Amino acid sequence: MGVNSDFNVGLVIKLQDLPWVEDSALPVRQKILEKDGGNGDSYTAIVRYAPGVRIPSHSHLRGEEIFVMEGVLSDEQGHYPAGHYLKFPPGSVHAPFSPEGCILFIKSNQLGGDDSTPVTVDTLNAPWSPGLVPGLSVMTLSSFETRNTALVHWDPGTHFMPHRHYGGEEILVLEGIFEDEHGRYPAGTWTRSPHLSQHRPFTQEGCTILVKTGHLLK
Repeated sequence: MGVNSDFNVGLVIKLQDLPWVEDSALPVRQKILEKDGGNGDSYTAIVRYAPGVRIPSHSHLRGEEIFVMEGVLSDEQGHYPAGHYLKFPPGSVHAPFSPEGCILFIKSNQLGGDDSTPVTVDTLNAPWSPGLVPGLSVMTLSSFETRNTALVHWDPGTHFMPHRHYGGEEILVLEGIFEDEHGRYPAGTWTRSPHLSQHRPFTQEGCTILVKTGHLLK
């Protein structure tokens, strides 16, 4: 069954309002934000590993992106504390586990088929670049064709120009309060804006957001 699977519909979801549910196939709990319900099995979710959880080795037909929100995620390649961004290309295989437990933001089976470059970024230590307006800093995490993933930090009082989202935009507010003419989105809010939607974002208090654009062309 699909969940929020119509990409033409904009969404604003507060993570605290979603219950944790047991995964039917894996020993984890999750808050599902969207799931297509088809054979591609693409989904976006917050996933909680209890201490000691191990997931059997598996592959993702169209890859996977992970942002470690709390704790430490591990696999056969290494250990990834909170603040790490990981991109596993289509067809890649791994067996994740977490001795301490962790909470992850996961986007599964949503990468382009030719996106073959794995990515690991420790965002707590990686450099920032100046954004398009004063007060904006950007850390590019992944870029392939129309799809781009980045962390964006907004100083208090920063305003951005009105713009349209080619291929849509998805935002997870990590810190502070993000705003636009439609509302205020505190930390722990996930938003999805459809292809060619428009807004004029700003922040009064300052914020840090995880942004993915250009991937909602269905």
